[in-house]
Amino acid sequence: MLVLPIPLAVALVLAFLACRFVLLRDGPSLFPLLLGAAALQGTLISLVQHYGIAALQPVLPVTASLVPPLAYLAFRQAAIRAPALPGALPHVAAPLAAALAVPLGQGALQWLPDAALVALYAGYGAAILYQARGREDLPLARLEAGHLPRRIWQAVGASLLLSAVSDTAIAIALMSGEAWLRPLVVSLTSSLALLAVGLLGLVAARPGSVGEDEGPDSDEAVPRETGAESGADIEADKELMARLGALLDQGGACLDPDLTLARLARRLHVPMKQLSAAINRTQGENVSRHVNGYRIRHACKLLAEGHGVTAAMLASGFNTKSNFNREFLRVTGETPSAYRARVSAG
Repeated sequence: MLVLPIPLAVALVLAFLACRFVLLRDGPSLFPLLLGAAALQGTLISLVQHYGIAALQPVLPVTASLVPPLAYLAFRQAAIRAPALPGALPHVAAPLAAALAVPLGQGALQWLPDAALVALYAGYGAAILYQARGREDLPLARLEAGHLPRRIWQAVGASLLLSAVSDTAIAIALMSGEAWLRPLVVSLTSSLALLAVGLLGLVAARPGSVGEDEGPDSDEAVPRETGAESGADIEADKELMARLGALLDQGGACLDPDLTLARLARRLHVPMKQLSAAINRTQGENVSRHVNGYRIRHACKLLAEGHGVTAAMLASGFNTKSNFNREFLRVTGETPSAYRARVSAG
């Protein structure tokens, strides 16, 4: 019986996801590139470590260096803000540096390629973790998904840090004469890291164009007095929340399953941070929970009218039953089925 090496099996899964994104066009444009680079890396690792094709060994650091910058740029594009070309150009330096480190990493400098990869994976992994941690609502992530996109991106950042740790362990093993550990460490840690990249397929957003998704001054902080809020600030929050309520309720914006913080802010003509801060100050919750509250109340009306649970879920802006059930329980204190049975009996 043919048994595929773990990295090759993971690579096949990633290649399938990449083809799916290309064919369905339901995710950011950088996702197929990221998944393709990860699939290529898993394939090369298998060919070198499990099939003994040593001639490909010098290529591994170069292909491995493609994954961290692509993961970071995909994170920015899918969750925060689509990267403009000039700002993305410096990230091309990562694979170039890795390519230069390979011929230089000879003799006393044989540690150079591994050191370059450790720096890349640790740096980009830390950057993703830092930016995902500092945002309660990712501007371009679907609000219906709740905390899931942020947690998945944190898992990706952590997986990049894991790869950095594994490269460090490999270097230590080589220096201590335990070279036999290298295939095992590479297979396990690289497979976990590449599989975490594949998890992005579970939370792929459908961001529109830059002009559509980003509100005015979307990345600018909104000045606000420290300490007690002024009367003007309180009134501004109330006015914004009234407009938001009208948009979500009478305007029906809450029923859009692809609604994001960026789209919501643009429709209200305010910066994203101002909208997010106003909801947090007045309601004590994040944007996702606030919008999902409107969606659940709409679902309750449909259930009371006799609609089925699945029909109510889809008509209220939810894509998955797990998110719908979780939010329904949070808002109403009971499951959709229990609520429907209770109102029907009454």
